[in-house]
Parts: sequence; structure tokens; C-alpha cells
Amino acid sequence: MATIFTRIINGEIPSYKIAEDDKHYAFLDINPVVKGHTLVVPKKENDYLFNLSDEEIADLIVFAKKVAKKLESKIECRRIAVTVIGLEVPHAHIHLLPINAESDIDFKHKMTLPAEEMQSIADKING
Repeated sequence: MATIFTRIINGEIPSYKIAEDDKHYAFLDINPVVKGHTLVVPKKENDYLFNLSDEEIADLIVFAKKVAKKLESKIECRRIAVTVIGLEVPHAHIHLLPINAESDIDFKHKMTLPAEEMQSIADKING
């Protein structure tokens, strides 16, 4: 059975797409830790980042770097934090979080933003 991320990539579930290429997809986290919180995933389903081949990990990181640079240019922040947790969804993924302080990264306190605000954030990043 396809993961929720595969269903998002395939367009079966709507997302706020930030970037895409032939091997990767980046989209806003539906329950962000901070505004602009983006998930970067390989299109090929694999349940654990470190099960990817060296080439697949390298390609994913290079794609994530491009997405991070895009976020930095559109969302006011000091840095883009990178985390890999991978327990909630069995599909390898990287979290990119625009932050101003380390305390901005708190996965215990996620937000729920209205669809209009999520779309506004996606438009700002993609604009």
C-alpha cells in the first residue's frame, strides 16, 4: 500500500508544492512546527533514509539544498534547520525549518494553519 507521501506525490492527496524534479518532491508540512516547514522526499518509496543508496542520498541532499535556498530567500529567518526523524511516515524524508533560534524547533508543538494561510506561504515561497 502506498504511503501518504506517495499519494501526495501522485496527486491523490492535495499538497502545497514547493519544488519538484524527476526524483524528488518538496511540500509544506500540513502540521508545521514553524511557518514554511517543508518536507523533502524521494519519489521512490523507501521507509528509511539510510536504506537509500549513496547516490540517492546525495541527490536528495542536493535537492534539499536547492529547496532550502529557496526558503531562505522567501521566508525571513536566520537559518534553515534540517532534521531527519522518520517515524511518523514510513517514507524517507527530510524536514527543512526556517528558524531564528534553536528553540524554534519543537516537534511537540505543531501548528494547524488555515488552508488560506498555507496557500499564502506556498505562494510566497514559489513567487
